[in-house]
Amino acid sequence: MKIDVLVAEIGSTTTVVNAFDGVETENPKFLGQGQAPTSVKEGDVNIGLQAAMDDMKKNLQIEELEYRHMLATSSAAGGLRMTVHGLVYDMTVKAAREAALGAGANIHMVTSGKLTKVDMIKLNKIQPNIILIAGGVDYGEKETALYNSEVIAASDLDVPVIYGGNTAVVEDIKLIFESYGKEKNLHIVPNVYPKIDVLNIEPTREVIQDVFEKHITEAKGMEKIRSLVNGPIIPTPGAVMNASKILKDVIGDLVTIDVGGATTDIHSVTEGTEKVKRILIEPEPVAKRTVEGDLGVFVNKKNVAEMIKIEKLAKELDMDIKEVENYIESDIAIPVTEKHKKFIERLTKEAVIVSINRHAGGYRTYFGGKSKTLAFGKDLTGVKWIVGTGGALTRLPARVEILKEIGIQSKGDKLLPTPEARILIDNDYIMASLGVLASLNKEASIKLLLKSLNYENQ
Repeated sequence: MKIDVLVAEIGSTTTVVNAFDGVETENPKFLGQGQAPTSVKEGDVNIGLQAAMDDMKKNLQIEELEYRHMLATSSAAGGLRMTVHGLVYDMTVKAAREAALGAGANIHMVTSGKLTKVDMIKLNKIQPNIILIAGGVDYGEKETALYNSEVIAASDLDVPVIYGGNTAVVEDIKLIFESYGKEKNLHIVPNVYPKIDVLNIEPTREVIQDVFEKHITEAKGMEKIRSLVNGPIIPTPGAVMNASKILKDVIGDLVTIDVGGATTDIHSVTEGTEKVKRILIEPEPVAKRTVEGDLGVFVNKKNVAEMIKIEKLAKELDMDIKEVENYIESDIAIPVTEKHKKFIERLTKEAVIVSINRHAGGYRTYFGGKSKTLAFGKDLTGVKWIVGTGGALTRLPARVEILKEIGIQSKGDKLLPTPEARILIDNDYIMASLGVLASLNKEASIKLLLKSLNYENQ
């Protein structure tokens, strides 16, 4: 059987392959998927990728599999480890951080001002895949960006460096890297914060994903990936963001929530309301991602359970404390019994509520001669749709009710979606795959995404 496109999602623990056909027609189809454990430890992810393809052949009841294109997303090989270094945290550092997160990076270090010896020790321990240097509005402060560039160029780190700071020193930055023989490591992008209260992060996001694609095929265990994949490879969270952005253009402002085993990702794509824009302290990107590394329903389930309080959890679920503790210690990733599902649903609800509150901005009242209320952070009050993706929010029976809690629990002090925001579920669990498929055929990706979300029946 010859299939148009296969998209592999190579995770840290599991590899999933999704099959799509008719992508050049008016009626593209999602055929099915296969999965297998990721084989990074064996030194060759192709083993796990081939096993997932074999599983898909079994599910589709076919013996031979041919494909025109194979694309991929990946969070294997540690995902995309980045560090970000800027001038002032509330300005250039924040802008650079937004660019990195939106591209799907895992940020391991953020600094403002000149890098210290201790900073460099930490940087060497992290061994990032990419370093992002920012600093200064265009034709503003120069010294910090120049200093940080020289310290990094002079170090033993041999990794890609993206410079997205003051354009006035671009030629000087190039000379610095050339003098240390590292000119091939340097990637110049437009300033992420060119003017006060202006963000320009999309060009940086694109370069980060390009650099990631080259890195991931060179990482241990990933060297042979190109023998099967003949299209783009992007970070999995970046693919979800891409899907969210193209979906927003079709259905309006939205927020996508992905509760995973270890983390919870929130992707919002909204300009916010005019009412809030008028009192917003500082600019926010239209497309924003946050990742909560302490909120997950498998690896981090003990952490989430302790947030709720184990005694309260037992009472809510009508269980003994010992039962709750057994579920916390369990190594079963996918719940089968009704009680276990209820336990995971409660953890998922907590992860959703805590993460969306961390993602959203709020109001602050300042008292002086006359009190004044201003807004800060991301405004989600104009969001029309809340989209659930990921294992928990596409498979748990109470997934819709969990997402409805966002509007119900809004107290008015946070810039959260209102109760009028409607719920969509990525029923086929293919949002990340469609985010990378969009690079090949955007129209097909949109149609497949609307089908998975059952949008026509809303």
